[in-house]
This record gives sequence, C-alpha cells and structure tokens, in this order.
Amino acid sequence: MADDRSPPGPPGSEKTFTYASYLALDELLSLQRPESDEHDEILFIVIHQVYELWFKEILHEADWLAGRLAEGDTGAAMHTLKRILTILKIAVAQLDILETMTPRDFLSFRDRLASASGFQSAQFRELEFALGHKRRAMLDHFPTGTTWRGRLETRWARPTIWDALLRYLADRGYPIPEAALEREVTESIQPDEGVQKALLTVYRGDDLPAHLDSQLLERFVDLDEGLQEWRYRHVKMVERTIGSRPGTGGSAGAAYLKTTISAPFFPDLWAIRSEL
Repeated sequence: MADDRSPPGPPGSEKTFTYASYLALDELLSLQRPESDEHDEILFIVIHQVYELWFKEILHEADWLAGRLAEGDTGAAMHTLKRILTILKIAVAQLDILETMTPRDFLSFRDRLASASGFQSAQFRELEFALGHKRRAMLDHFPTGTTWRGRLETRWARPTIWDALLRYLADRGYPIPEAALEREVTESIQPDEGVQKALLTVYRGDDLPAHLDSQLLERFVDLDEGLQEWRYRHVKMVERTIGSRPGTGGSAGAAYLKTTISAPFFPDLWAIRSEL
C-alpha cells in the first residue's frame, strides 16, 4: 500500500503530513474485512476495533497514572483518572450502538466468527492485570512465543495501579502495612484489614493534603464503579443479542460474564464504605 507520508528530511527539518497520512487512514480504513455480505457485520467489526483502540488508550493512561503516583503528583493523577473515567463512559455508550443490531441481524453472520471471541482480547486481559485482577490461567489462552503472550507475561509480573496508590499513600505518611507494600504483585488484590484502617485515616484527615488524598481515593472508587457498569452493560447486551446461547469460541456467554459483575477491583475501598 502506498504511503503518502513525506520521507524523513535532514536533521532539523520537519516532516510534512496530510490529515490522511498522519492518521494512516488508508491503512486504518482497510482493516474492516467482513466475512459475509450481511449489512451489520461492518458495524460489529468497527465497534470492536474501536474498543481495542480504547483499551490501548486506557492502558497508556494507566501506566501514566502509575508514574504520576510514583512522583507524588496528585493533580496529574487526578486528571489522568478523570480522562480514564471519561473514556469508560464512551465505552459504555458504544453498547447503545451495538444494541441497534437485533439478534437476527447478529445471527446472520455469527457463524462466520468461528472460534473468535471477545474472551480472546489480550488488551482487556492486560487491563485486568494492570488493575490488579491477575489470574495466571488467562495466559494459557495465548500461545507461548507470541507477541500477545509476551505482553501479558510482562503485565502480569508488574505492579498494579493499586500497588502504585498504596506506595503513594505510604510516601505521604499514611500507615500502609509493610506487607501490603511488599506483596506478591503477580497475585490478585485481596482485602486487607490493615490497608482498610490506613484508608480510613486518609478519609478522616482534616488538613488539605488529606482532603486531596481522599478525593483521589474517591476517583479510584469511580474507576471501579465505571468498570463494573461497563461489565453490567456488556452482560445485558450479550443477553439481549444471543440470550442464553454459548458464546463464540466455546465460552459460556452471558452466564460467564455474570460471574464477573460483582467482583470489585479495589475491594478495600468498598469494605470501608459503612465506616466513613
């Protein structure tokens, strides 16, 4: 495919882009490749490709958030969380578009998906790992030696944004237990009474720093709630579209998705709600 980007010039010169070349539109718009002539398949492909782009952006922002927390930059961390939350609202709204497709519309091309399934979204698994929902078994869905397996292995071994938040709070002088700061980061986040007591000291502080830190904690609650909202809407969309049928790729469909709704990413923030 021809690339109308201008070739690099000598040092100090600037590249000249057009709107189409900067956004690689020729390539981007060639990536919707339906397997049938059914009208709604293009919509299905576009929606899911856009989701993958949003997952990419959320991962980008989550890494930035961890960096800002490490630097103790509360304002930048709050701003980044606001951006992630706004993206999640768009992600939920996209389901409204997908729900304009009736069950008959979807079934007209569903068999063309064969074993392809949203369960195989490596970026969504990366996002779960970044947030602290880590399950080694998820790696087994991606062959050893592939790019996606490598990315997931890396993300699985890295601290989560929850670990970054706890370190931030400890650096601010809050009594985060040492065991929580040194926890095994390849494991899922579990409720911790010592962490909960420390979080309560944040909320009960009267000075301005404590007020800002409690606002930061509330943005993490918003993030958790936003993710649960997306999961709920996703379940209802699947039920609306395929009912109780198994999902593509052999997954249990809506039955499996329902098991994910009520599990928070940051359980300690929810455990203390009745004590605030």
